[in-house]
Amino acid sequence: MLTKQEKESVISDFETHQGDTGSPEVQVALLTKRINDLTEHLKTHSKDHASRRGLLKMVGTRSALLKYVSKKDVKRYQQIISRLGLRK
Repeated sequence: MLTKQEKESVISDFETHQGDTGSPEVQVALLTKRINDLTEHLKTHSKDHASRRGLLKMVGTRSALLKYVSKKDVKRYQQIISRLGLRK
């Protein structure tokens, strides 16, 4: 679970303009933070299948957002994945 301060710091790092919370960059960054946190949780609680299902849903949502951005603007897509370190 993201705390309010963590969420605000992620939003401020990835916002495209003041008060931006809905752009794909912010949404992907927030999902990535939640995915990373949940991955750490699942390393210690390997039998938590409900959380694993939620993780898979978040990964799918992030994938769909990234696909949308790549169709609209490839340069933005490259920027997002490089800043978040998603692809190798």
